[in-house]
Amino acid sequence: MTRILSTKKLSKALKKKFSDAGIELVEKNFIQPKSVSFETLQLNNYLIFTSKEAVKSVLKSEVKNVHSISCLCVGSKTKNFLEKKGFTVIESADYAEDLIEVIDSKYKGNSFTFFCGNIRKNTIPYYFQQNKIAYNEIVVYETKLKPHQIKKPFDGILFFSPSGVSSFLENNTLENKMCFCIGTTTAKALENNPEVSGHKNIVIASQPTVENVITEVIKFYK
Repeated sequence: MTRILSTKKLSKALKKKFSDAGIELVEKNFIQPKSVSFETLQLNNYLIFTSKEAVKSVLKSEVKNVHSISCLCVGSKTKNFLEKKGFTVIESADYAEDLIEVIDSKYKGNSFTFFCGNIRKNTIPYYFQQNKIAYNEIVVYETKLKPHQIKKPFDGILFFSPSGVSSFLENNTLENKMCFCIGTTTAKALENNPEVSGHKNIVIASQPTVENVITEVIKFYK
């Protein structure tokens, strides 16, 4: 029987997809997001969120008038969560690189408040700096690595973030196992890691959602 390791715990509905396909699932949370307290000096014309964790942290905080400002975001899960919580999402994209293209073509004359985690890509801040766009960046959550050593043998592994890759590789090796990644950023973290250098067994989901990663796994092992 094919055995897959997920580097984060999955919902019951997603686990069922594996059992229905006759695939055994082993799951561990390799990272732990944690809200942190923060000060909001000012909120600009638009808010930017790149993860659900940032939205959760902002909702826990005392930030006033946050719902009255329109949002731009990365990821369909983030968009759905924002809308469910009463925010207005005017633009969303699968990746930060795609979002800055939208900003570049339609919102360049505005200012932005970027809510993010302590580990984040430089894509958005770098774009703002290069184009002299007014923005402030507020760190609202921390990502803590939770390395585990996996003793059970497995055939493939699911990765959902660069932090998950780092955490897994602290106590484990890949040994040519199949890697299924949620997106290109996570795949790059694998490709750029010296321990994984030259590893060719990487499949990237057609869209960056957990569901799509699972679809790729089932398709691969059919």
